[in-house]
Amino acid sequence: MSEVAPLISDLAVVLIAAGLVTLLFKWLKQPVVLGYIVAGIFAGPAIPFVPTVTDVANIKIWADIGVIFLLFAMGLEFSFRKLMSVGSTAVVAAVFIVSGMMFLGYTAGNVMGFSHLTSIFLGGMLSMSSTAIVFKAFDDFGLREQKFAGVVLGILVVEDLVAVVLMVLLSTLAVSKEFEGMAMLESLMKLIAFLVFWTVLGIYFIPTFLKKIRRYLNAETLLVMSLAFCFGMVMLATKSGFSAALGAFVMGSLLAETVESSYIEKIVQPVKNLFGAIFFVSVGMMIQPGVLLDYWGAILVLVCLVVVGQVLFGTLGVVLAGQPLKVAMQAGFSLTQVGEFAFIIASLGDSLRVTDAFLYPVIVAVSVITTFLTPYMIRLALPANAFVEKHLPDSLRMLLTRYLSGFSTVRHKSTWHRLLRSMFLSVGVYLVLSIFLMFVFFTYVMPFIMERVEGVQGGLVCLAVLLVVLGPFLWAIVMTKNHSPEFQSLWRDGKYNRAPLVSVVLIKVLICIGLLMTIVIRLFNVASGVGMVISFVLLLVVVFSKRLKRSYQSIERQFMDNLNGEAEDAEKKERWMLGVMPFSDVHLADFELSPNSSLIGKTLREVGFRQLFGINIVAITRGETRINIPAGREILCAFDKITVVGTDREIEAFRECVAQREREREKKISARKNMNVYIEQFVVEEGSPLVGHSINEVGLRDKVACLIIGIERKGEAIMNPASTFVFEAEDVVWVVGELRSILRLSGEQRVALSKKR
Repeated sequence: MSEVAPLISDLAVVLIAAGLVTLLFKWLKQPVVLGYIVAGIFAGPAIPFVPTVTDVANIKIWADIGVIFLLFAMGLEFSFRKLMSVGSTAVVAAVFIVSGMMFLGYTAGNVMGFSHLTSIFLGGMLSMSSTAIVFKAFDDFGLREQKFAGVVLGILVVEDLVAVVLMVLLSTLAVSKEFEGMAMLESLMKLIAFLVFWTVLGIYFIPTFLKKIRRYLNAETLLVMSLAFCFGMVMLATKSGFSAALGAFVMGSLLAETVESSYIEKIVQPVKNLFGAIFFVSVGMMIQPGVLLDYWGAILVLVCLVVVGQVLFGTLGVVLAGQPLKVAMQAGFSLTQVGEFAFIIASLGDSLRVTDAFLYPVIVAVSVITTFLTPYMIRLALPANAFVEKHLPDSLRMLLTRYLSGFSTVRHKSTWHRLLRSMFLSVGVYLVLSIFLMFVFFTYVMPFIMERVEGVQGGLVCLAVLLVVLGPFLWAIVMTKNHSPEFQSLWRDGKYNRAPLVSVVLIKVLICIGLLMTIVIRLFNVASGVGMVISFVLLLVVVFSKRLKRSYQSIERQFMDNLNGEAEDAEKKERWMLGVMPFSDVHLADFELSPNSSLIGKTLREVGFRQLFGINIVAITRGETRINIPAGREILCAFDKITVVGTDREIEAFRECVAQREREREKKISARKNMNVYIEQFVVEEGSPLVGHSINEVGLRDKVACLIIGIERKGEAIMNPASTFVFEAEDVVWVVGELRSILRLSGEQRVALSKKR
């Protein structure tokens, strides 16, 4: 009899341990992630006399796949539009938290005698909260729709992006063993170029591609296509010198912009859960109880540091970003755990052999303890806020009120500021795209062309290809925003603005000439002066080409359609609504109507959300259609996503009511789901109340939920009789319905006959 391969037997041990332990943790109402880590302790070599994994290398491969799926799923939950719209609150708070926690972690590491690099890695680990744990806790407590939850999730988005950048910088630092400014800057610029190029390219092509093949997609093909995109971007990221996690996150964010994003997220969820479980089990396998006993003091210090530091820096960061104290404290208390990125950063340091061996099990132990404390910290936020509000000095309260009031008003921004910001963004994006395309062309395409067309002719072919590819972007760099309302306003405002405006345009022209000179000199090896003249002539051709202008406008229109979808107008209206509302906790929340909801089929006027809960419906998303500011006559349908605006209390009351109605409807459905339908027959007896009445008059479908499919009369079979068919005595009626309904029908006929007799 053949033996089972170690890969399969090890996977069996991992999944059996994970299944048993997580059942226990679900019963104890503890986070499942914590159960996976404990399962890893039992499946690893730390516990003797139990079946353990024989080949840890295999599990490491599975765990690497788990990291890819975890980051891919995170990207699906945070679309690129959300990444751009998290706002200054999330950015300011996240930067403040990460900076503060990295300083605390580095200082604590030095005080406890850790090495220099270990202390730096420790600071990076402690600065990252857990997206998975926070999501799970908010779902368990029903807090996803509250205002502070949106702030927390925005902070987590920014922290995830910071973590990706941090991984690149720490890798560079680990290799060089010291801070080298140019190396760090080169890595950062390379990362920015990679993100900008593939993000812009992905948003332009992927949603359009999926729309065109949508009729061929089902759950199976869409899952395969999504994972193909994911692992394709993973390969591109690793080939470019970045981590697989970065590629998975980027592709998840790109697929989140497609019309199939919600469906992709649902079908990927089981795969992500499986490999994510293996990853967290592998984390638990790295724990060594002996090391934990040796460093129990450091573990307790780091736990206290995480809890106190995240509460302090989280609260101060959110207040600094302009949010009320209550929201800030709820956010700070929700972030008090060490997240998944800490394990990834710890694995990075361990694989590069630049951190002390004890750091991995120590940070895992800190994560386990802080994860266990997370639900209690979230519950503690409101009592702590009430205590602080009660004992806050009046002078500090007035100072805080004046500071926050500045964020509730619309600030005037100068026309120059708006113009330069929009120009800088567009020129930066097009410049990065052009440089990246030039790099790809000179590395792969030009050698292919020059092998087949030699000499000047080959150079001309290469130049023509590059102008076709880069032409729309060069036109955009020079011409974009030159006719914007801000530009025109400044130009008309006075002669003092015209010289700076001309200088701005001239700078853009020089940028394009520099790009074209690089191309011309590389292809034809001419002098700089000649190259500048040729480049200037080529740029004139590009700027005055109507074909390139139309090409750019088509590209921009397609890109903005994919990025904004049909939600752009609604978002503008929503931002306007929020800007005029004076309440500090008024915010937007999304709800998806289940097929079992009792609201389906009713109009907004009939359900009366505003009268019952005080909330307003600002949008209904139905498939690819978005209905902005819907009228009262709008009918709700299954899977509608309704966007409501209200306070935390109003939205929570609405959520509870919707959930209660769904539970009541599900009970009714479950009570009937096992009641099968049958085909039965009965005879219409003499004197029956059916005799002399038509099918329509009797109303069997409405009264007893039975359907007449046929009638036998004097040896003749009448299939699907019309509703005007009149019953006669001795008719044999064939009906379809639940057994109890058919028996009830037969019983009613007998009762009627007995009364007559």
